[in-house]
Amino acid sequence: MDNDLEKRRELLFTAEPASQVDRALAILSGLPKLKTLRSDKPYALEVSYNLKDYTLAGLEHALEQEGFVFDRSFLHQMARNIIYYCEDTGRHNMEIKSHVTKKNEKEVFVEVSGQHMHHEHAGIPPELREYE
Repeated sequence: MDNDLEKRRELLFTAEPASQVDRALAILSGLPKLKTLRSDKPYALEVSYNLKDYTLAGLEHALEQEGFVFDRSFLHQMARNIIYYCEDTGRHNMEIKSHVTKKNEKEVFVEVSGQHMHHEHAGIPPELREYE
């Protein structure tokens, strides 16, 4: 499962300002638990991180606050939005405790069925049930 948390992404910058890729590499290289490499593409960096520590949205937002400009072409923006959503959902799901039902199926069923209205009382408000 930890492999699902390990992410490798590409940061795609615009050509201007000219030295932003070098500046971003210097900044990101100083962050703990974040691996940053030059990409084969001229205006890109590759970053590797664990989803527990970073998200693409968080990294890009922090860099934008420092004046960095990312490629906003339609396809890159769509891909980023999908990644943002998936990473956000993954981080959210990590906070939810998993429910173990294999060992306690009977207790779970009894608890759930006790919360539902029984057929004979369906649609009748609780205060009127004694008059049936």
